[in-house]
Amino acid sequence: MKEDALKSQVASLPDAPGIYKFSNSDGVLIYVGKAKSLKKRVGSYFNKQSQYNRKTEKLVSEIKNIDYTITNSEFDALLLENNFIKQNQPKYNILLKDDKTFPYLCIIKERFPRIISTRKYQQKKGEYFGPYSSVVSMNSVLDLLRQLYTIRTCSLLLSEENIGAGKFKVCLEYHLGNCKGPCAGLQEEDDYSKDIEQARNILKGNLSVVIEYFTNQMKAFAFNLEFEKADHFKNKLILLEKFQTKSLVVNKRLTDIDVFSITSSPLHAFINFMQIKEGSIIFSENIEVKKKIEEQDEDILSYVAHEIRSKHRSPNQIIFSNIPISIKADEVENIIPQIGDKRKLIELSLKNALYQRKQKEIQKEESKLKGNKVLSILMQDLRLKQFPNIIECFDNSNLQGTHPVASMVRFVNGKPNKAGYRHYNIKTVVGPDDFASMKEIVIRRYSRLVNENKELPNLIIVDGGKGQLSSATEALKELHLYGRIPIIGIAKKLEEIYYPEDSLPLHINKKSAALFLIQQIRDEAHRFAINFHRQKRGKAALVSEIESISGIGELTTNKLLNKFKSWKKIKEVSFNELVQVVGKSKAQLIESHKKREP
Repeated sequence: MKEDALKSQVASLPDAPGIYKFSNSDGVLIYVGKAKSLKKRVGSYFNKQSQYNRKTEKLVSEIKNIDYTITNSEFDALLLENNFIKQNQPKYNILLKDDKTFPYLCIIKERFPRIISTRKYQQKKGEYFGPYSSVVSMNSVLDLLRQLYTIRTCSLLLSEENIGAGKFKVCLEYHLGNCKGPCAGLQEEDDYSKDIEQARNILKGNLSVVIEYFTNQMKAFAFNLEFEKADHFKNKLILLEKFQTKSLVVNKRLTDIDVFSITSSPLHAFINFMQIKEGSIIFSENIEVKKKIEEQDEDILSYVAHEIRSKHRSPNQIIFSNIPISIKADEVENIIPQIGDKRKLIELSLKNALYQRKQKEIQKEESKLKGNKVLSILMQDLRLKQFPNIIECFDNSNLQGTHPVASMVRFVNGKPNKAGYRHYNIKTVVGPDDFASMKEIVIRRYSRLVNENKELPNLIIVDGGKGQLSSATEALKELHLYGRIPIIGIAKKLEEIYYPEDSLPLHINKKSAALFLIQQIRDEAHRFAINFHRQKRGKAALVSEIESISGIGELTTNKLLNKFKSWKKIKEVSFNELVQVVGKSKAQLIESHKKREP
């Protein structure tokens, strides 16, 4: 992808949190990063001031494509970034390449449970909460719990036998008031379990009771002018605000799932796919599909889901989607989540699909506005009385007077309207007469539009100078259209614009967007005519060659012409292929002729 195309892609990125992925020309992922604002962060790579080291410069030089995934928060982006880096090991990522994972808090399954921090997730060991974006934030929560509740920190085996035998004595934590001494039988298990249950509620995110308590305490101390104590509770409130509960991205209960969502416009469908493995999003992809008028979203998503799962060899037997999907395999289950974390996962996927659709609509609108701006300039430069939203351009083509043909291309709102393109075989002109040929095709074109009561163009462009323009003008006069449709000619050498009955050309600024558009339309008409002319020459050569073969008639010639288009292709095909088209006997005649050729 060229630099200007990359910058255009960067400009369309969302101002939202997520991860961005850079790929090289081979499609290999070379870097993954997270961002609070994808647009600002990715844009910084293409700001020359940001390229302060060789690594960044080398990275930017290799970027050929940018992909992204929107997340609900910067925290989720951090976790998803970690998953992608560990999964793909991009060469430019120097952080998070080790096996270190994010920290959790765990209530251990034991008598008088402890609450510990760990980076290892072992489900049988206890109940896990997190992960946390940093060790600092996790320790703040752990410290908060220990300040609120008297939870032991020792690793003693507090079995009934050990406590009954008096094997343990209270430690310094008991004397500091941080523990009630369950090791020495000074606290009952039921009383201790109540503290654990309250701590569990905080870890789950049920903070309203605690926040209300802290707020009331802070206000009460402040009212009594005990500002130091009030500040103490204010700090606790700040710690609670920093507390992060579980992240949707790494919810361990969401395991081995394919997630699909779809949204569509009349012409396109936009699909997001996420693959969930062991509770993490390990892959995300956006797909855009052109719709047929009769196609329904359910049919499109079912087809795309099958193709994507086959492409990535997904073994997952559960598919989440926002609409029903038809799955042929009996062992695969399709679920449309309605509530909870499963629904949040669908909403995240749909958020990406909706952004795709929004960007497509914005690009379409920008393209339309850009086209209208150029057409406005064209209208001004050519001094037209009406907006030239429909432009038609004519061109002739012949080789030394043989096989004369012509073309007409149609542009609507500054864009090619290929359904409106037309080819013309010259019928009434004998010999290489470009002027007469131009008059013929203009008459044929607009007499038909008038007879069929179809919309006429707002501007006609003739590829050529005064001669071709005069011929086209004569045609319009015979049809009584002269003066109703503006017409100009463009001369190839100096790119001069000519008006009918005006000997002096108009010179448009060579850097004008209007001149660029005229040249684009003229070049397209020329290309279209040349291609048609080559096809005619090829067919003529084929007919001439085949007619020289004794025993081959017009019917067989037409069959060969429709199938192979040229004698060169016939020479390349096998005998069996010829037999399938014209039969064995005719194929043998053609093969014999091919062998006699030098």
